[in-house]
Amino acid sequence: MTHNRGLAVLAALCVALMPPLALAQSVNVTRSVLTNLPYTLIYPAEMVASGGGDAPLTINHSSAPLQCDLSVVSVDDTDWTADAALGELDDGAIAASWSGPLPGFTISNKGTTAYQDATALTYEGTSTDSAMGMPLTLVHTEAVSSGRGYVLDCIFDAAQAEQARPIVDFIIANFSTRSDADCCVGASVLPDEGALETP
Repeated sequence: MTHNRGLAVLAALCVALMPPLALAQSVNVTRSVLTNLPYTLIYPAEMVASGGGDAPLTINHSSAPLQCDLSVVSVDDTDWTADAALGELDDGAIAASWSGPLPGFTISNKGTTAYQDATALTYEGTSTDSAMGMPLTLVHTEAVSSGRGYVLDCIFDAAQAEQARPIVDFIIANFSTRSDADCCVGASVLPDEGALETP
């Protein structure tokens, strides 16, 4: 799939000096209202969404350098599979395509991963530098469903990977190419303490 790698993420990540990431206690759910571009994106309440519709949807963490971008594009290859795409993945070409916004980017891991309703190709890697003067980690996923290509890219400060990666994994696992998906994969709902009975 061909998609835009022009990352507005570098400017948006200027919150890099903010406090470390915290695990979410509640989530937001964004669903496409366009029947020809269905999706459900579930993410921590601390993240703020912008864009959407027929434009890319971006979610930014309000107090940490973490951003995810979702794009939905038309595809010609309706026989696309994540496994076949993985077999054809050219690490050098991928690294070169990210070299502008992510200097020194190299792939450290690749494979397939699960959205709620589809199997996605994934790769990740870290840059040696960025316009922000720090290494950034990119986690890229893509899948094809019903003639549409879905690209979900998340990028974060490499130094905060321990805190950011569980959030990114949650966002990816709960993404759906349908607009009627439920929450939440990989999360436990805690009981409301106020609702507990006392002896």
